[in-house]
Amino acid sequence: MSGIDRLLSIMTRLRDRETGCPWDISQTFQTIAPYTLEEAYEVVDAIERKDYDALRGELGDLLLQVVFHAQMAAEENLFDFNDVATAIANKMEQRHPHVFGDVPAATPAEVRANWQQIKHQERGDESVMADIPHAMPALKRAQKIGSRATSIGFDWPDQTGALNKLQEELAELHDAIADARHASMEHEMGDVMFSLVNVCRHLGLDAESALGKANRRFTERFTQVERAVREHQERTGETAGPEFMEGHWQAAKKQTKTTT
Repeated sequence: MSGIDRLLSIMTRLRDRETGCPWDISQTFQTIAPYTLEEAYEVVDAIERKDYDALRGELGDLLLQVVFHAQMAAEENLFDFNDVATAIANKMEQRHPHVFGDVPAATPAEVRANWQQIKHQERGDESVMADIPHAMPALKRAQKIGSRATSIGFDWPDQTGALNKLQEELAELHDAIADARHASMEHEMGDVMFSLVNVCRHLGLDAESALGKANRRFTERFTQVERAVREHQERTGETAGPEFMEGHWQAAKKQTKTTT
């Protein structure tokens, strides 16, 4: 029995109403969805850490989510795992006419343009924005929105325009803060973030990845400061002040820069 057949059999058994697992039986598409998203993030995390042993396991966890959803769908006579596999196989052939057909595409940019054109023809969407998931993380969604706008020429020619727009939005945020208008501050802060994502896009950077790495750097440095503060308090019985913490922060920052 192949690995995928064994996995499908296990899931069928787990969902069996008489002999299966009470937890698995009680699940629905809605209750499993958060786990699906979490497993996708863990796949990305393993890739960014270049931990390929972990990646193998995380991909298995993500595959389990697909199998779980497909099993629940089969029970409701909606579709099954084979339908899922067939659908994506068909899509890959249809979206790669330069490989499986006679449409030319010599560069990744041309492949991407063909992909989007075929996708919108299939869906019949009136807008290139129509299929961008609302549940997508906001930074990732902002970057995709910017890219889609570019597909019809609605964009600056280079990063200069994006940087100028960022400065414009920052000035408007300063004005909103000065007026102490909460709704305006939220509005302008959103515009600043969106503009910053556009700068990332023009620089060839992924905003979600950039912020994720910044989060990790901060956490690593803060953990070192936290350890130093604890040791200081245990040794002296005194509370560490801002200057003490800033000194250890700078030391941690310097160490991080030399190791990354």
